Amino acid sequence: MELNQPVPDFELPDLNGSTHRLSDHRGRIVIVNFWSCECPHSERTDKAILSMFVQWQDDVSMLTIASNRNESAEALKEAAESRRLPQVLHDADCAVANLFDAQTTPHVFVIDKDGILRYRGAVDDVTFRQWKPTRFFLDEAVESLLAGQLPTLTESPAYGCVIVREV
Repeated sequence: MELNQPVPDFELPDLNGSTHRLSDHRGRIVIVNFWSCECPHSERTDKAILSMFVQWQDDVSMLTIASNRNESAEALKEAAESRRLPQVLHDADCAVANLFDAQTTPHVFVIDKDGILRYRGAVDDVTFRQWKPTRFFLDEAVESLLAGQLPTLTESPAYGCVIVREV
């Protein structure tokens, strides 16, 4: 998936079996968040993303996608409920993770109102050597787009747990 290019449409079921399409959100900024119920980095960033999302919800959609082949539907539902995630889409065969070339959980992608990929990478600047975030890349990207500007930073290395594609 190339930056500054249109993102192909995709569809995935949520944990209740209802189908959701990326194109359903055209005209809004979309955060695609590759997520895991087992990864501590996903759990840590869930809180930050949800607190940011509260202020954006009128203009921004969030698609939380579970692509790990080793996580059961029951475990996904339990984690989603306990973390108060509004919805989780299940990418059981990793097709959407492969489309985005998502490598970790979390790995976020920000798509503008016209369906163009404008940011990909980490939620924040936490790394193995830096445990406390000092910069929130996702927030910066979304706020830039809401202000009618392109993000200054368009890519950062994703940091988290590797997406399990084989069981």
